[in-house]
Amino acid sequence: MPNPVPVPDPTPRLQLRRISKRYPGCLANDAIDLSIQPGEIHALLGENGAGKSTLMKIIYGVTQADSGELLWQGQRQLMRNPAQARSLGIGMVFQHFSLFETLSVAQNIALAMGAKAGTPKALEPKIREVSQRYGMALEPDRLVHSLSMGERQRVEIIRCLMQDIRLLILDEPTSVLTPQEADELFVTLRRLASEGCSILFISHKLGEVRALCHSATVLRGGRVAGHCVPADCSDQQLAQLMVGEAAGLLAHYPKVSGGPAFLRVQNLAWHNPDPFGCSLQGLDLEVRSGEIVGIAGVAGNGQDELLALLSGEQTLPRADSQRICFAEHAVAHLRPDARRALGLAFVPAERLGHGAVPELSLADNALLTAFQQGLVSHGLIQRDKVQALAQQIIQRFGVKTPDAQTPARSLSGGNLQKFILGREILQQPRLLIAAHPTWGVDVGAAATIHRALIALRDAGAAILVISEDLDELFQISDRLGALCSGRLSALKATGDTTLVEVGGWMAGQFDAPCHPTAPAL
Repeated sequence: MPNPVPVPDPTPRLQLRRISKRYPGCLANDAIDLSIQPGEIHALLGENGAGKSTLMKIIYGVTQADSGELLWQGQRQLMRNPAQARSLGIGMVFQHFSLFETLSVAQNIALAMGAKAGTPKALEPKIREVSQRYGMALEPDRLVHSLSMGERQRVEIIRCLMQDIRLLILDEPTSVLTPQEADELFVTLRRLASEGCSILFISHKLGEVRALCHSATVLRGGRVAGHCVPADCSDQQLAQLMVGEAAGLLAHYPKVSGGPAFLRVQNLAWHNPDPFGCSLQGLDLEVRSGEIVGIAGVAGNGQDELLALLSGEQTLPRADSQRICFAEHAVAHLRPDARRALGLAFVPAERLGHGAVPELSLADNALLTAFQQGLVSHGLIQRDKVQALAQQIIQRFGVKTPDAQTPARSLSGGNLQKFILGREILQQPRLLIAAHPTWGVDVGAAATIHRALIALRDAGAAILVISEDLDELFQISDRLGALCSGRLSALKATGDTTLVEVGGWMAGQFDAPCHPTAPAL
């Protein structure tokens, strides 16, 4: 349970008064008020596009408000840049870590603190002292590429704590952590709060917010939609504050056993030539028609490598084509277009640049993977059919966009994800592979995506979902497994396992060895 709510101080640590920020065609923040007390863990909630990111950038000095004022410990401040914010005692840990993988922990921290902090060697004793004090043990001489994602997050947090931090901003901090690592992080955050540090906590995981945060501000459409004490609310009530209507957002879907296997992966081993990548070791995997198989794992444990091999972006020699089969077809040597012709659809982890071309319109992005669906005839693009498909995706999946000619880069993350998923589902695939389908999207968009996946499953498709969100996997998966260091646990029916057990698999604690390690290909 969170610490008792701090006794209100006449002077808040941070106070925002009627902060507004406009971009062309968008009022991102509209007269927002926010107040955070010393020692308070304050949640900032809202849908994608609600204005959270813009507000964080204003607090941290990345951008400046058009109007309103920011008060730091009672004094008005114009936050010109992140360096000024850090000098005042404001630290931020972004969702995407900003670390140099080939440098050590101490070198990364020294770079952030500047020349006045001393050499990396001189900082090592303090790094050990601070990390041990807050239960986040780190070895200063470890190279970052050798650290787990949880350990890398520790580096980011310790880097802030080394600078006399008074306000720590955390953006989706548990998205890359196992449940056990998340619990350890919460112990550290409660310790920081008890010492007077204020924490601004951004998360879509409502259970975490209720367990950790003293208070919450909810944004909707760039405005403050309400304030609450999360511990006094249910997930449904929090979701309703965020989206206005929460019916069906937190649905429980029936589990099924599926039919004949469509995807078969047999003793798949692959050596990654990238020294910072992960090699796969003897993976066995089966996904049946009419079921959803979920694969958990902390980022960097072989997910990207497995996805590349399944999608055809990485092929194997023809002699090893039986390692991956679609129904009775050996496909491990086939390119992506040939696999799509056999019924594959693929939703990659990276939306912009991989799932969609940022500068192209939504209509042209629909054509990119659906060109085999009658959109090209005798070498000519059938523009009316492309436009109709894009419009159908927009309408069926509730994509918020002016029209199908809008560039992909102008959509929010959640809306672009709905478009990409809709593009793949409307091709009626026999196998859908989706990587992190609701990563970074709000509860409304996540509910739309989950319902679409369940409907596709019930129509008989085989679906493989790779995600770091265990709550999501337990909600929609019929069977579950986890990747760790390129090895895959055995799959279990979702109802026969627990969060703790899957968290153990994510840390490499398998019930029994998977397939004996085969020579890497």
